Amino acid sequence: MTSLSATAPVLLEARALSFHRQDEPVFGPLDFSLHAGEVALVEGNNGSGKTTLLRILAGLLHLDEGELRWRGQPWRRTEHLGDTLFLGHHLGLKADLSARENLAVAAGLYGTRAGRDVPGVLADIGLAGYEDEPVRRLSAGQKKRAALARLLLLPGTLWLLDEPYANLDRTGIELVNRLLAMHATEGGAALVTSHGAVSFLDGEPTRVRMHA
Repeated sequence: MTSLSATAPVLLEARALSFHRQDEPVFGPLDFSLHAGEVALVEGNNGSGKTTLLRILAGLLHLDEGELRWRGQPWRRTEHLGDTLFLGHHLGLKADLSARENLAVAAGLYGTRAGRDVPGVLADIGLAGYEDEPVRRLSAGQKKRAALARLLLLPGTLWLLDEPYANLDRTGIELVNRLLAMHATEGGAALVTSHGAVSFLDGEPTRVRMHA
C-alpha cells in the first residue's frame, strides 16, 4: 500500500491549513497531499488536532485558514457528500434500529459499491446472526463492526477514520486492516488516527504530522 504508482492521481490537497479554538491555535499551518491508493497515518500528541482535522474534512467543522482541493478543484463539502466517509468516536448508528436497518438507511442515501449488498456486507463484517438485533443490544465491538460495515457497503472514495481499532479484538483489528487494503487497491484513500500499533501498511507508512 505504500508503493504508489508514479501516475496515481492526487485526490486531496491541503495547503496552509490552520484551525483556532477561542483564538488559541489548535494546529497549522499544515500541508499534505493524499493520492489514490494511499493510506496515511495522522500523527500528533493529544490535543494536537488530529480529530479536528478529520472533522473539518468531514464537513463537521469550518476551516479557519488555508486551502483544500479535491481532484484539483476547490473543496466544497456539500458537493462531495458521497465521496467522503467519516468514522469517529460516535459511530453514527441509530440505537433502536438493527445493523441491517442502519445500513439500509445509509445505502438509500448514498448508494452502494458495485457488487455489494447489505446481507453480504454484514456476513463479511462478522455480524452474521446479529443482523436484526437492535444496535443498543450489541457489544461495543459489534457496534464498531456495524459502523465499519458502512465502509464496505458505501462507495465513498476518501475514508476518515478516527481510532478505528478502538474496542476491537485481534480479529477486528485484522478486519480493519483488510478493509483498508481493499479500499487502497480499489483506488480509494484514507486518513487514519491511531494510538495503538499501526499494522495496516507494509513498510514505512505515509504520515501527516500535526503541529500547532
